[in-house]
Amino acid sequence: MVHGSKQPVLVIVQLTGGNDFMDTLVPYTSDVYYDNRPTVAVGQDQVLPIDDEVGFNPSAGLLKELYDEGSVAIVQGIGYPDSSRSHFRSMDIWHTCEPEEIVNEGWLGKAVRELDPHKENVLTGINIGRGLPRAMAAPGVPVTSVGNLDSYGIMGGMAEERQREEALEVFKSMYAQAIGTRRVHEYLMDTAHDVLVGADMLKAAPDRYSSDVEYANSPIAQSLRDVARVHLAGLGARVFYTQHGGYDTHASQVARHPVLLRDLSAAISDFIRDLRDHDASDEVVLMVFSEFGRRFVDNGSGTDHGAGGGAFIVGDRVKGGLYSEYPPLSPDQWVEGDLRHTIDFRGVYGTLLEQWLGVDPAAAIRGSFEGVSLFAG
Repeated sequence: MVHGSKQPVLVIVQLTGGNDFMDTLVPYTSDVYYDNRPTVAVGQDQVLPIDDEVGFNPSAGLLKELYDEGSVAIVQGIGYPDSSRSHFRSMDIWHTCEPEEIVNEGWLGKAVRELDPHKENVLTGINIGRGLPRAMAAPGVPVTSVGNLDSYGIMGGMAEERQREEALEVFKSMYAQAIGTRRVHEYLMDTAHDVLVGADMLKAAPDRYSSDVEYANSPIAQSLRDVARVHLAGLGARVFYTQHGGYDTHASQVARHPVLLRDLSAAISDFIRDLRDHDASDEVVLMVFSEFGRRFVDNGSGTDHGAGGGAFIVGDRVKGGLYSEYPPLSPDQWVEGDLRHTIDFRGVYGTLLEQWLGVDPAAAIRGSFEGVSLFAG
């Protein structure tokens, strides 16, 4: 582990819908890119160059600033073999690390079990959002879930109970089709009492927090503000999970995608600045991922489900730079019209578990996968 005496914290940001990695980290000197994306390609004169091959989408300027400071690692070509183009199945694979079978334990749920084996703190793992991500779910592992820290803190008892029931219903609807109604029921019987009970403890977090950072009103900014408030309240959380939706850009991508990237970049920038202002930025690492990339060839209005995505690891203890290889752009290297992956996502997970959280990767991930050296020491 690379941190000092303070306990390390991992924040996961899920870009739901399939972020177009090619229009996020743009191969702006490639003729193949421009020939195959006449509608959605980012203009060469607009790109914020990293080197003479790739550069940031101009709407991700604030993320580029963090990259230039050395606080962003970009893992290019992240994915897994035989990538599924189904949102649900692909996200399930990312959440459980099991491409070939359906299981009922998420990788972060298993990590929380290792971090807090005696269940001493129901706030060790926290989801900011509705329901409970599969990544955080594991039978017998308490995980707290709260949709909005401000609204929850001022609710009356009846309203709080409705939010609890709604969150559990979301969980049931999301996972019954994957692991079966009976197994979902068994999971809830084992853990339902603990899944949301920690939300009562979170009411104190806003009162312990003050900041000069004015987060935007976007959902992702407000979610990361909640993460900052809980972390800075010193409640012992080690793993946070939140989501930013809207990335399924089959249509109107030219209008929609820049807004998403602008909101995401601003939220991450404010979050890191907030942590720095509180001398807490060396304690937190953030990983941004999406379930898959998009098709190489645009569809005339947007892009369809593809592969060969990318992940961003952000934090002041991160060794910034480009990792792995950008997926080959030559058409003879495509896999059924998709970019092929160049690194397995499970290797990146393993690196975060081992190098950052101090958890044996074997406790959460089956098999051995090539990792990356994300931290300077």
